[in-house]
Amino acid sequence: MLKMFTTQLTGLFKRMDEKEEFSFEDGARLLAQAPVGDGSIYLAGFREMKAVEAEALEGAEPLKGAKVVSDLSSLTDSDRVLIFTRTSADEEAVLLAEKLQEKGIPFVAVSSIGEEAGPLVEFADVHIDLGLKKGLLPDEFGGRFGYPSSMAGLFVYYGLKFTIDEILGEYEE
Repeated sequence: MLKMFTTQLTGLFKRMDEKEEFSFEDGARLLAQAPVGDGSIYLAGFREMKAVEAEALEGAEPLKGAKVVSDLSSLTDSDRVLIFTRTSADEEAVLLAEKLQEKGIPFVAVSSIGEEAGPLVEFADVHIDLGLKKGLLPDEFGGRFGYPSSMAGLFVYYGLKFTIDEILGEYEE
């Protein structure tokens, strides 16, 4: 079972890398504008995606200058926000996206797109699709299980972080 899960997970990462290549670049460029200017990169992870917040702030290689969104009134148009949620229909994430758009604060959203793109995709300056429609493994009854949304979110986080670090490294030279 683990071998099959590993194969499916590797395929998921490869598809995201291929299909979202330009979104990774665009998202990293947008987010890198904050530390280059007078802003910060704020993260908002919903439910299991709080794992991304933990990694960005407390992991072995934290995202330089990253903060967690707590009080929107302190954010300025120099700041950038990175939202992680399971689906693009997540009501809390959509509500945050609406508020960010009203304040004119650019943001990147990371989620799986369901049947319809939904407002999160429409509000985001850049959206990265996790591509998780169902679990990765089949069960005995025709269903699916093994829905690794936080693992997929962490994959995207690292893709963005590596690109941001590269951009900032070029800027500092």
